[in-house]
Amino acid sequence: MARARILIVDDEEMITSSLKKGLEKEDYDVITASSGEKGIESFKDGSPDITLLDINLPIMDGLKVLDMIKKINKDAVVIMITAFGGVDSAVRAMKLGAYDYIEKPFDLDRLNIIIKKALETATLKQEVRQLKGEQQEKYSFENIVGESSSLQKMIELARKIAESDATTVLIQGKSGTGKDLLARTIHFNSKRAEKTFIEVTCTALPETLIESELFGFEKGAFTDAKTAKKGLVELAEGGTVYLDEIGDMKPSTQAKLLRVIEEKTFKRIGGLRDIKVDVRIIAASNKDLQDAVKNGEFREDLYYRLKVIPVYMPALSERKEDIIPLVKHFISVFSRELKKNTKELSTQVKEIFMNYMWPGNVRELKNIIERVFILEESDTILPEHLPKEIVASAASNNEIAHSSFAIPHDGISLEHVEKDFIHQALQISGGNQTKAAKLLGLSRDALRYRMQKFGLL
Repeated sequence: MARARILIVDDEEMITSSLKKGLEKEDYDVITASSGEKGIESFKDGSPDITLLDINLPIMDGLKVLDMIKKINKDAVVIMITAFGGVDSAVRAMKLGAYDYIEKPFDLDRLNIIIKKALETATLKQEVRQLKGEQQEKYSFENIVGESSSLQKMIELARKIAESDATTVLIQGKSGTGKDLLARTIHFNSKRAEKTFIEVTCTALPETLIESELFGFEKGAFTDAKTAKKGLVELAEGGTVYLDEIGDMKPSTQAKLLRVIEEKTFKRIGGLRDIKVDVRIIAASNKDLQDAVKNGEFREDLYYRLKVIPVYMPALSERKEDIIPLVKHFISVFSRELKKNTKELSTQVKEIFMNYMWPGNVRELKNIIERVFILEESDTILPEHLPKEIVASAASNNEIAHSSFAIPHDGISLEHVEKDFIHQALQISGGNQTKAAKLLGLSRDALRYRMQKFGLL
């Protein structure tokens, strides 16, 4: 493991030399600079993990150097060194972003404790930066796979939402269409990306808990409230709260959520104080909320406040041209994640995938590809690798699609169909009953019987 690098910026050679020796004994890699100007250059060149910076430097004082260092790297961890009684200057340095300060003459053991804590902070910041970078890469709009016009229009709208200051978004679509992926993508491509994204699944929390989870409670608000607790809305300050399946939220919580949207304030359970909050609310539902409003299950005023910018996630059956690109995407994902060779699709499987209606949408497709990667070693995905019910359903759908006559969804009379076919056969044959009977696979007598039955003679 690489040694932590520490930069010491101090114009007193005795202090610099003493610090360097002491810190090198602790197995740190130490570099030094005797002035503010040299310190800035050393910071640029050396990329130190920690900077020990004297406040009282000649020409360019420590506060100016701190300001310059923070402009180079806002996450730089700087510990200020100040003369005895220079606390006021140290406090100003803390306001400018210094991590901590230590007074001269200082105890090396105490300094080591401060440095260790500062390194932990630096490591944590680095991990957070890396995680956020990974999240922004994972949730880029380029990772929403599909070539259909309906999906591309949805992505274009979502990009505009992400770039805007809109604080409420409503995503509607069937289960498995990717509403949660879209919500995260909007967040991580917005000005709120550096702040928290919190997901709340309204169906996963009992009615008695959802309000306290969202808005928190004060000490003594109820029997088990031993201490005050911040709610998820408060913890998401500056970021995004994603409310999945909002159609299942109880009316009392809906009223409190409406106040958050309209007034940007709320009260904790048992609280008297208004808490101001700045969050973007992204709500999602697989229900028709307009129907829920008509049935008295959802507040009309909340529905219209959420519906300022509605987004519809199309079902996979509505964008079949996206099925094969999605399959290729998931093959690439699982090949990488499971460290297995990539797989090809057989022609039969492509046909099955295109004929299947995908009631579970993209989630169902993803699960099937993952299952194949886990269970099958073949480099080609074959029909026998798929669940039997999918193969059977696709075959049935294919038969219907290629049928010479499709039954309308509102039904039809069989006698009407029979009469219509006889009429068509007579027209095609120019009234020749022998030829018409042959077209229908009937004898001439059987045809004449049906003509008489339907009044066509």
